[in-house]
Amino acid sequence: MPDSLFTRLRALGPGLILAAAGIGAGDVVVASVTGIRHDLVLLWAIVLTAALKFVLTEALARWQLATGETIIRAWVTRLPRWVSVCFAGYLLLWTFLVGASLSSACGLAGASVFPGIPLPVWGCLHAGAAALLVAGNRFAGFQRVMKTLIGVMALCVFVCALLARPDPAALAAGLLWPRLPAGSGGAVLALLGGIGGSLTVVCYAYWLRESGWQGAARLRTVRADVGLAYAFTGLFGIALVVIASGVDAPAAGGTRIALEVAERLQAAAGPAAKAIFLAGFWCTVFTAMLGVWQGVPSVYVDLVSAWRGGAPDARRDRITYLLALGFLAGPPLLLLWFRQPVAVVLTFSIAGAFFMPFLAGTLLYLNNRRAWLGPLANGRAGNLALLLCLGLFGAVCLREILVALGRD
Repeated sequence: MPDSLFTRLRALGPGLILAAAGIGAGDVVVASVTGIRHDLVLLWAIVLTAALKFVLTEALARWQLATGETIIRAWVTRLPRWVSVCFAGYLLLWTFLVGASLSSACGLAGASVFPGIPLPVWGCLHAGAAALLVAGNRFAGFQRVMKTLIGVMALCVFVCALLARPDPAALAAGLLWPRLPAGSGGAVLALLGGIGGSLTVVCYAYWLRESGWQGAARLRTVRADVGLAYAFTGLFGIALVVIASGVDAPAAGGTRIALEVAERLQAAAGPAAKAIFLAGFWCTVFTAMLGVWQGVPSVYVDLVSAWRGGAPDARRDRITYLLALGFLAGPPLLLLWFRQPVAVVLTFSIAGAFFMPFLAGTLLYLNNRRAWLGPLANGRAGNLALLLCLGLFGAVCLREILVALGRD
């Protein structure tokens, strides 16, 4: 007897964690700026972004189902040594600055809901609470917490999108009629690079493993799960653009744009709308923190154990995991009190821009090896989709380099 739709939906889960980890403060900023500057014209670009991220995540999940190993381990064991060494350097830098960014965003969200406590203090409290929750919780408990917070954040943001009362005709046109108004090319590339996360994509491998999904027989379930993740990501991004579409040019930059969007909602729909949006903003950034705190240390474990080789060592892996978690939640907090050095920010912007085309390029190589993947190897459509990812994310990479160097 085939499973009911409800039974299938209940079985989905890792994808929602992927969506929550990938939707953070950066998504709120990019989507808000897009709505403020271009109204609803570029909604199609969010749909395209979600589709491209689906292609990449499905490809790395397919590699894992076919070979039983993660993409991180494949970079170590099946590619030249310099590939994993360069990735390790990027990972250290990304971890440090993302830890600071998420702590700052959570601090801002906490201070906006409960003023009176300084932002750096709120950031430290969130970072510590997330680390304790991750370190002391099994995956099943962590998954329940995440699903609850995801439900709250979705409800808050979607309700606010309805309260913003978008024009249905403009909404439909933005979704169905791809247009590039003058000066909007940079905004499209920003959406491609800023919606749905970057390195968090590879964390799906570990949530897949924790859920016990293995083997080619699970491919259909995994595709449905990843599809759900990016459908949610796309809808969430669209809702953020809708909410921000009526806001005047912001006086603030960065994550403080969220506070200006909240003020606009209050003017349009009353204080309750502002409170709902700020609650949704807090859930968004805190679930992103929890997802990163839980998933990224597993990347370190995978990398170190693959380099070490030999039999698995649960004790050493646990130590590596906790050290990586401490690195995420501890040293980056220094940047809450001090401005980020320009050289570090520029290096991070340039290095970070390479990750998505790097992922697309390595997947093109690995997933075309039929000796390794058998029937799950890329077909013609899969190769075309990955080539599109490589080209578009390569354009995003070039733009980030030009912006970082002050030439855009």
